[in-house]
Amino acid sequence: MTIDTGNTGFMLLCTSLVMLMTPGLAFFYGGLVGRRNVLTIMMQSFVSMGWTTVLWFVFGYSLCFSGDVGGVIGNLDMAFLAGVDLMSPSPVNPSIPLIVFIAYQMMFAIITPALITGAFANRITFKAYMLFLTGWLVLVYFPFVHMVWGGGFLQQMGVLDFAGGIVVHNIAGMAALASVLFVGKRRIKDRGPHDIPMVALGTGLLWFGWYGFNAGSQFSVDGVTASAFLNTDIAASFAAVTWLIVEYFTTRKPKFLGLLTGAVAGLATITPAAGFVSPAFAAIIGIVSGFVCYYAVALKNKLQWDDALDVWGVHGVGGMIGILMLGLFADASFNPAVGANGLLFGNPEFFVIQLEAILISSAWAFAATYGMLWVINKMTRVRVEEHTEHGGLDEALHGEIAYLEHT
Repeated sequence: MTIDTGNTGFMLLCTSLVMLMTPGLAFFYGGLVGRRNVLTIMMQSFVSMGWTTVLWFVFGYSLCFSGDVGGVIGNLDMAFLAGVDLMSPSPVNPSIPLIVFIAYQMMFAIITPALITGAFANRITFKAYMLFLTGWLVLVYFPFVHMVWGGGFLQQMGVLDFAGGIVVHNIAGMAALASVLFVGKRRIKDRGPHDIPMVALGTGLLWFGWYGFNAGSQFSVDGVTASAFLNTDIAASFAAVTWLIVEYFTTRKPKFLGLLTGAVAGLATITPAAGFVSPAFAAIIGIVSGFVCYYAVALKNKLQWDDALDVWGVHGVGGMIGILMLGLFADASFNPAVGANGLLFGNPEFFVIQLEAILISSAWAFAATYGMLWVINKMTRVRVEEHTEHGGLDEALHGEIAYLEHT
C-alpha cells in the first residue's frame, strides 16, 4: 500500500474535528439545562468518549465493517482490531491507512448516542444511562453503520447517506422520541437555559467540527470534499437565519438561542446530502430545515412531549428531511463516482429508496430504544427518584456541583 500523505493528514485533522464535536455538544447541552444538572448532562457526553472507545476497540468496529451477517450486522473477525497493522488499507480509500479510518468512524460512534441525552435531561440515573449507552450502540448504531456504510442491505439497495443523516441524526432523533415517551415528563422543569453563552460556545465547536464531519466523509481531498465543506456552511447559515426570521415573526424578538438552534438544525439536515448536491440546493435545504425544524419543535411543545433539548425536532426531523431532500436534489454531476440523480433530475426510484430508508431506520430506532429502556428498567431503575430530581442530579448522582451556591 502506498500512503497518500495529503489524504492521510487531512483525515487525521477531520478525525480531530469530529472528536471536538462531543465536548461541543456537552457545552451546548450544558448551557441549556439548569445550574444543578449541568455536570450530569455534560458527563453523559464525556463518558461516551471513554466507554464507546472501549466498545469500538473490543467489537464495535468489527460489527460495523467486518464481514456480513444477513445484511444487517458484521461479524467478530476484527474484534480487538485483529489483523490491523500499519500497512492495512482503508476500505473506502486504499491510500489511507485502516487505522485512520477506524479512528475517524470511532468519533461518529462517540457522538451519536450522546445526542440522545438531551431528550431525557434531568431524569435518568447514571447506571441506567451506561446500560442504555451500551445497548443502544449494539442494537441500533452498529447495525445501521453496517447496513448503510459497511456493505449491508441498505447500501446494496442504493441508499446514500454522505455523513450520517440516517446513521447519526435520524436514528438518534427517533431514539430520543422513544426515550421521552418511556421516561415521561420532568417533575421540575428548568426555568430556561442557565448559560446561553455556554450554548453559543458549544454551537461554535459543533459548527467548526462539522466541517470534519461532512467534508471528511469523502475520505480524500478533491472537489467533492470542497463542495461538502461549502454546502455545510451554506446550509447552516441559511437555516440559522431562517429560524431567526420565523421566530421573530412569532415572538417579535430576534432570539440568540433561536439563531444557534437553527444553525445546528441546518448542520444536521445537510449531513446526508453534503457531498451529493450543489451549493444552490444546499441553500434550499438550509431554508427548509430552519422552517420545518422550528415548527417541529412547536409541534412537540403543543403535544407536550418533554423532549428537554429538542433532540427529535432538530436532529430527528432534520436528519429525516435531509434524507428526503437528498432524494429530491441529488445531482450526480457533483459526485460522479458514487452519487445519484434525485427526483428533480429524473430519478424517482432513488427518492423512493431514500423514503424506504427513513421508514426502516425510524421504526427500528424507535422500537429498539423503547424496548431496551423497558428491559433496563426491569434491571435497575431508569428514572431518578423524585427528591433527586427536585434537588438536582449533579450532587445527588455524582457528588459534585458546577457552581458554588451563594447563601
